[in-house]
Amino acid sequence: MRIYKLSLAVAAFCTSIAAQAANYPSKPVDIVVPFTPGGVTDAMTRNLADKLQEKLGQPVVVVNKPGAGTVIASNYVARTKPDGYTLLMAASSLGIAPHLYKSTVTYDVKKDFSPIALVAVVPHLLVVDSKIPAKSVGELIAYLGKNPDRATYASSGNGTSNHLEGELFASLSSLEMTHVPYKGSAPGLTSLASGDVTMMFVDVAAAKPFLESGKVRALAVTTPQRSKQMPDLPTVSESGLQKFDAMPWLGIVAAAGTPKEIVIQLNDALKEIGADSTLAAQFSTMGLDPVFNLPDEFASFIQEENDKWATVIKQAKIVVE
Repeated sequence: MRIYKLSLAVAAFCTSIAAQAANYPSKPVDIVVPFTPGGVTDAMTRNLADKLQEKLGQPVVVVNKPGAGTVIASNYVARTKPDGYTLLMAASSLGIAPHLYKSTVTYDVKKDFSPIALVAVVPHLLVVDSKIPAKSVGELIAYLGKNPDRATYASSGNGTSNHLEGELFASLSSLEMTHVPYKGSAPGLTSLASGDVTMMFVDVAAAKPFLESGKVRALAVTTPQRSKQMPDLPTVSESGLQKFDAMPWLGIVAAAGTPKEIVIQLNDALKEIGADSTLAAQFSTMGLDPVFNLPDEFASFIQEENDKWATVIKQAKIVVE
């Protein structure tokens, strides 16, 4: 009798989930942003939410939950009901944070989320002090090898993406490099322009005024393919440092167990939005390259990112907390 009752309960639950998926969405959908209002991620998400609302026929509300290196928002969404009504605009820190903030992360990046779509990547530039002679990645590596006292790089803080990119560069180039953290990209770039450090990985928008002043020089872009924002700039990988592939990213995930039908519906809507040339232009002004891939592709991407940065963090013995 107990087995029979349990079977009925499971059947009823599955029927309920199927009905919810068929009627999705029947109420407002929240997209949780792990940053404060006003930044690039917030602005991009609000833009996307407006277009997604048109596709879904229900309000799409942006909810800001900043703090703890995006951990607060990620922990929160991982614990929500897997019904597609609470989504997370996940950042690349989704797979990095568990290796940096072990005492505060309660989610398992492999088990607690249903990936929906990688929305965009943020191309970073490898920029150098314009006073050094290197004009390419190969020349930079050779220069630093001969001038180990200049083997320094700036970042916007310990554990940030450009810190990890610097460590990946050092590892792949077999250079002993000194990390110099700053409180943000702007002070790091200012120090670079003054010759206090030799190089930095940084987003296009932040680097632009320094590039225009001629005080720093861009050698390459960190993405696996050339960026549409600076198509004439080679990638770090094609410049000779093979296997270098690093970029912050933004993508939408839901709690694990979200019905496949809902995941597909959301992905279809996002791909339609991503095909809009107007959106691509808006993303470009924000320093973003649009992607909008499939759920399985995004899941594989997250796993690759998690494994890569776990190795970098372990090898470099990076400790934040």
